[in-house]
Amino acid sequence: MKPSAYYDRVVDVMEELVKFTLLTRDVSEYLTDRYSERKESAATFEKRANLKNAV
Repeated sequence: MKPSAYYDRVVDVMEELVKFTLLTRDVSEYLTDRYSERKESAATFEKRANLKNAV
């Protein structure tokens, strides 16, 4: 790419992406934990537990 304002912006965005990746690398489990998935897992567990109690 030729030096231009667009090139500068692309470089800025790439730098920010690298920084964000480095900052969030160790907290990926926290960032990908979703309430809806925990709720669904709890309902699945409850259903399974009720089946064991019925037997």
